[in-house]
Amino acid sequence: MGTDPLYVGKLHSDVDKGDGSIKYILSGEGASSIFIIDENTGDIHATKRLDREEQAYYTLRAQALDRLTNKPVEPESEFVIKIQDINDNEPKFLDGPYTAGVPEMSPVGTSVVQVTATDADDPTYGNSARVVYSILQGQPYFSVEPKTGVIKTALPNMDREAKDQYLLVIQAKDMVGQNGGLSGTTSVTVTLTDVNDNPPRFPRRSYQYNVPESLPVASVVARIKAADADVGPNAEMEYKIVDGDGLGVFKISVDKDTQEGIITIQKELDFEAKTSYMLRIEAANMHVDPRFLSLGPFSDMTTVKIIVEDVDEPPVFTSRLYSLVVSEAAKVGTIIGTVAAHDPDASNSPVRYSIDRNTDLERYFNIDANSGVITTAKSLDRETNAVHNITVLAMESQNPAQIGRGYVAITILDINDNAPEFAMEYETTVCENAQAGQVIQKISAIDKDDPPNGHQFYFSLAAEAANNHNFTLQDNKDNTATVLTRRNGFRRQEQSVFYLPIFIVDSGSPSLSSTNTLTIRVCDCDADGIAQSCNAEAYILPAGLSTGALIAILACVLTLLVLVLLIVTMRRRKKEPLIFDEERDIRENIVRYDDEGGGEEDTEAFDMAALRNLNIIRDTKTRRDVTPEIQFLSRPTFKSIPDNVIFREFIWERLKEADMDPCAPPYDSLQTYAFEGNGSVAESLSSLDSISSNSDQNYDYLSDWGPRFKRLADMYGTGPECLYS
Repeated sequence: MGTDPLYVGKLHSDVDKGDGSIKYILSGEGASSIFIIDENTGDIHATKRLDREEQAYYTLRAQALDRLTNKPVEPESEFVIKIQDINDNEPKFLDGPYTAGVPEMSPVGTSVVQVTATDADDPTYGNSARVVYSILQGQPYFSVEPKTGVIKTALPNMDREAKDQYLLVIQAKDMVGQNGGLSGTTSVTVTLTDVNDNPPRFPRRSYQYNVPESLPVASVVARIKAADADVGPNAEMEYKIVDGDGLGVFKISVDKDTQEGIITIQKELDFEAKTSYMLRIEAANMHVDPRFLSLGPFSDMTTVKIIVEDVDEPPVFTSRLYSLVVSEAAKVGTIIGTVAAHDPDASNSPVRYSIDRNTDLERYFNIDANSGVITTAKSLDRETNAVHNITVLAMESQNPAQIGRGYVAITILDINDNAPEFAMEYETTVCENAQAGQVIQKISAIDKDDPPNGHQFYFSLAAEAANNHNFTLQDNKDNTATVLTRRNGFRRQEQSVFYLPIFIVDSGSPSLSSTNTLTIRVCDCDADGIAQSCNAEAYILPAGLSTGALIAILACVLTLLVLVLLIVTMRRRKKEPLIFDEERDIRENIVRYDDEGGGEEDTEAFDMAALRNLNIIRDTKTRRDVTPEIQFLSRPTFKSIPDNVIFREFIWERLKEADMDPCAPPYDSLQTYAFEGNGSVAESLSSLDSISSNSDQNYDYLSDWGPRFKRLADMYGTGPECLYS
């Protein structure tokens, strides 16, 4: 424990005479680091503190050597140094702190939990590792076994409802608990678990609730609860009505979450019939522990009084549904039946009646507001509507907001007011090779009426067809008739369609009749009598040409017509002129020809004839955007109005000069002239004549002004070049 080396033992060889000729060496576990040896005397010392819990044994080897030759004087020997334990480790609870539970009301000595402490000291040496347990906190409720560490209850009848949790402190001490021993502690939390040791109890002996008589069935009247100090399944209970005059009117059930008893209505309440009810209700635990039956019955009783409050109720009809009948032949104002309602309240207010027009949109019926008598307001038709379901409203005179509803089903009785007719549109055919007496059609009839004994129809040919030589009719006496041929062979070329009038009579009283026309087509049939073609025109078509082939031919013809129309349309569009007529304002249009023009003076987009003379009417139009192959042949001719002849001749001459001049501008350019005519007093004011004048002015400098003035330079300059050369 100190700082000085601790003497452990001594090694000595029999060869050693004590003259210093022998030296000792030590090797093995901890040699030189923990254990050292005096090479002269063989004394072994420990230089460090040793911990048995880290290493309990050290195995070392010792040898005696001749100091001069350094050779062993005897064989190497092995020995073990055992570390002797001291009490330097306290007991420890490796699993602490602990939690445990024990049922409440457990008897004394009931085991709760076992705690265990471990001591790292040597259990085989002394009492350093011998542990005993004791309780430092938690008495007198619990105790602990000193040797085993088992915690037990020490008091009887511990009640969870009084205190449900205890904190214990347990001590473990070594050295068998003697003074000087080391100790360790841990905590144990003990929870008392619930048992069913508390019966349910109602806080009050009686309850009273007021409910209006208008409360709907299944509505909640009241919620009551019996108190139970237990929890969980031990607090679960059931309620039942054991007595009282409301057994069939009310019922009680339990709310599983709150353990409340819920009283609900099973039947409608009526203040005028009964004003209050008394109920005896029992609450009992569902899980009873027989050990605690001595504490008393685990149930309780209470009384519930329910007072019914009067409410102003709407009128009530004597019947939920009235079934009435009326003939469809009934006249307007015919009485159908009567409905009745009364005010159920004590005041017995008078009632007024009306029909809910949402159920009688066509207003077929009326009702007397005071008596409730229902009458017809319109003529009825069973075939349109056989049953009318209407709602009758009854309201209190003193309080119109109180409205009762009654339901009336009015059935319309049938009369024979509809004549029979064909059951369907028949498509009847007869083969050209039909034989006399051959059945070609079976017909039946329908009647919108509904006689009580069913329909009975009679068939015959109309008077105008009774003596025809083509067809006859046979009544089958079962509401059907058969149409037969009267002669052999029919020809479509002679007559392709026959119309056969058939007279049908019903069995009503009085009976009604109608004449229906049966259309019969003459057809070409195959060997099995199946019609192949029924059109007279089809007779000229090649034999064997089916209907599908005809449809295909027509489709091909239509397709060809569409293609022809498309081609014609495209050609017309291509023939439209590129130059617009004078009647159109072509000055606001742009025409593109992809031809190179005359530069800045290209005015093809304008009709130059209109600029030259407004009085000239052009007869023929030629393309002015392409130079003619033969000049003068495509020159347009003009019709002039008698005046301005001089100007026309002047322009005509200039046009010819421009056409003949190879140095003239392109054909699609603008020619500008200034001419006043003959006989002008002021003579010509134009500067065109200045070219041939004897003016001394030199205009050669115009050539230096750039391309914009090239035209002027060519006109007034002295060069011999032609314009646009």
